Amino acid sequence: MSIPVLLAVTGAPWEAEVVRRTEGAPGIRVVRRCVDIADVMAAAASGQARAVLLADALPRLSADAVAALHSRGIAVLALVDPSDTGAPFGAEDRLARMGIERILPADVSPTDLARAVSDAVDSGPPITASHFAGAFVPLTPEAAANPPPPAFPQGTGRLVAVWGPTGAPGRTTVAVNLAAELAQKRIPTLLADVDVYGGTVAQMLGMLDETSGLAAAARSASNGSLDVLTLARHARELNPNLLVLTGLSRADRWTELRPAGVEAIWSTARSLAPLTVVDAGFCIETDEEISFDSLAPRRNGATVTTLEEADEVIVVGTADPVGLTRLIRAVHEVRSVVPSVTTRVVVNRLRSGSLGSSPADAALDALRQYAGVDHAVLLPYDLSALDTAVAHGRALSEVAKSSKLRKAFQQLANGVAATLHSVPV
Repeated sequence: MSIPVLLAVTGAPWEAEVVRRTEGAPGIRVVRRCVDIADVMAAAASGQARAVLLADALPRLSADAVAALHSRGIAVLALVDPSDTGAPFGAEDRLARMGIERILPADVSPTDLARAVSDAVDSGPPITASHFAGAFVPLTPEAAANPPPPAFPQGTGRLVAVWGPTGAPGRTTVAVNLAAELAQKRIPTLLADVDVYGGTVAQMLGMLDETSGLAAAARSASNGSLDVLTLARHARELNPNLLVLTGLSRADRWTELRPAGVEAIWSTARSLAPLTVVDAGFCIETDEEISFDSLAPRRNGATVTTLEEADEVIVVGTADPVGLTRLIRAVHEVRSVVPSVTTRVVVNRLRSGSLGSSPADAALDALRQYAGVDHAVLLPYDLSALDTAVAHGRALSEVAKSSKLRKAFQQLANGVAATLHSVPV
């Protein structure tokens, strides 16, 4: 039985030859010729094809479109100019970063083309892997050609998502100061702001955020140009061990952060630094009415993707009756969304008052009884230290080194750093 294929090579200089070879290839059948990616998606939605063969310069081709095709179980193959195959940083690299699993020269023989289509359909969606460089990559071609030996063991970097329920429990405060403490321990760390409802990492660190590093990285991911060097360029260096990927300057720009692009950013980040700390938005609800449309924008898609990609999720809540109730619900919620992820619970703004004279015991008892959490990190409420940090646009490690809150963040960083192999704590 022949494999139904969509053909989208309109405008390519070798279009006529490819059409002839494809129609003569054994075991495959062209069911439709498409002019652009929108035409491809419309044909794919009809369920009439199992693979799509497209040109490298197809208009509007992006990583989101490739991911949408994969979600429908459609194999994606690309054809590139024969003179461009094997060229460093060429079309093949760009298409591979989009997630396209088979890239062939345009002069491929009909037999080899049929074999590649059959193999791609049988294999299913690709499994991507990333390589861990162990530290920040150099930003010059000369340095890239002769990189220094890695300071950390080879492997994959870890992604730590800082998340919590609505009500401003202190997610950004935790993310910023955790990343700063990890950098103080000389662990190269990437701090990223993916809060689509109101990211404030840049403001807390005294940065002008007219240009969003995360949005720029998402655009690079969409057009297939995102690699380790590009991601490093989109980030801003706060100190030799801390890069910051600033978030959206306006909440109405959330459509720029598509799940496929965010996933590509985190995959690349694993090659950039041993630890990536992400400040995530609070909402992880999904819209069932549009879930059938894989190209429809989802405001919470970036947050859900971050939690799904994370190696560890730090769930942040406040030490008051309302905050603890929300925290307990949040623990159950994140377990239902990503049941296999490691969670670490942080109780912020711990103080005597609404929880009685022993707020730590009250918070831990509530978490143990209603959320099954035996251990939690307790952060004391130190408004003076926080005010000083915000006023100076700095982390607590720079402006309130001896505060109790800063020492609690050091302990939190020790726990996170202990998950890395051969890293001194």
